[in-house]
Amino acid sequence: MKRYKNLILVGTSHIAQESLNAVKKLIEEEDPEVIGVELDKKRAAALLMQKKSKIRVSDIGRVGLKGWIFALLGAWAEQKLGETIGMKPGQEMRTAILLAKQKHKRISFIDQDIEITLRKLSSGISWKEKWNFFVDIVKAPFARKKVEFDLRTVPDEKVISKMIKEVKKRYPNVYRVLIIERNEVMGRNIAKLMARFPDKKIIAFVGAGHETELLELVKKNLEQGVVYSVTVG
Repeated sequence: MKRYKNLILVGTSHIAQESLNAVKKLIEEEDPEVIGVELDKKRAAALLMQKKSKIRVSDIGRVGLKGWIFALLGAWAEQKLGETIGMKPGQEMRTAILLAKQKHKRISFIDQDIEITLRKLSSGISWKEKWNFFVDIVKAPFARKKVEFDLRTVPDEKVISKMIKEVKKRYPNVYRVLIIERNEVMGRNIAKLMARFPDKKIIAFVGAGHETELLELVKKNLEQGVVYSVTVG
């Protein structure tokens, strides 16, 4: 957890019961006026309706073939992880939204539109990365675990750093699209919230591992005089 001025930045794991408990506790104890979540409107709506992600062939035209395949694999992985730990992915974000509504707090969706992210993935991923992805899937059932941690808890910074370095090495374009570029979007949006509500306490829930870089981006945007236009409900 990071604190800066009127901001509290909290890293969560989308499949950890620990994160779900932390969201409830922090909102109750900190009583923020504004709650930001690492979601866009489309994913937030799906979470609130408890809809299972449906990836249709017709989506290829909007997000590109490679982006569509990535979304398909991601939905499958989320389902399997959810079955393993008995908790649907993203429930901590859903809980944050529901508590914000219940307590009449402002809610902001700070992430990039999922379709933009998938289109960037579709156009950016290289043949080498696709080959690496194929190799990793084939080898996964037989490989020794390089990193071990309890899926029910938020992994520590050392574990997250190790995983991110591996992604950056084997999938540089995926790393750029999913981490660097999304962090830039979220950094701007959080800074806009702070500029718009300078006297209100803001708590933003983001994926674990994003916090340190996001905070630097927030500071940079505030120093440059970011103009707020972020959507707040």
